[in-house]
Amino acid sequence: MKRIDLTEKILDIKREKGLTWKYIAGEIGGMSEVLITSALLGQMKLTKPQGEKAAALFGLSASETRLLNEVPMRGTPMPPTDPLIYRFHELVMINGPAWKALIEEEFGDGIMSAIDFDLDMVRLPDPKGDRVKITMSGKFLPYKYYGAEGNNQALGTKEE
Repeated sequence: MKRIDLTEKILDIKREKGLTWKYIAGEIGGMSEVLITSALLGQMKLTKPQGEKAAALFGLSASETRLLNEVPMRGTPMPPTDPLIYRFHELVMINGPAWKALIEEEFGDGIMSAIDFDLDMVRLPDPKGDRVKITMSGKFLPYKYYGAEGNNQALGTKEE
């Protein structure tokens, strides 16, 4: 079985049972709703105990359960064609250079980790139309200036 086939099976069962991602994440537990949803959509992996909980919830075979614990091939085709996902792509294309400049000004020469990373999403009621609030928090990872000797800066942390 390919990972995409397991994702489709999980989505079919989710629809049949009328489950929500919030409910599923609560049943599997141990990580954020976003991460568990990503794992069940084939973009992340679950731990073995989480895989067992998912297997019980979705009635998965032993082989399918092991597949949930494998490191997946991550990513989606670019540019994204789904309008909602494309808007995130558009946010980065338009605001990415400013975010880069502001992060580098504050932290130095490096990147924000997408591995040591947290993401939270909440609904904010608004009389003009509810809003989506997304909070991202990634560890700053300074570039290593390889070959630095003596008093030369070895990491891209902000110079004071």
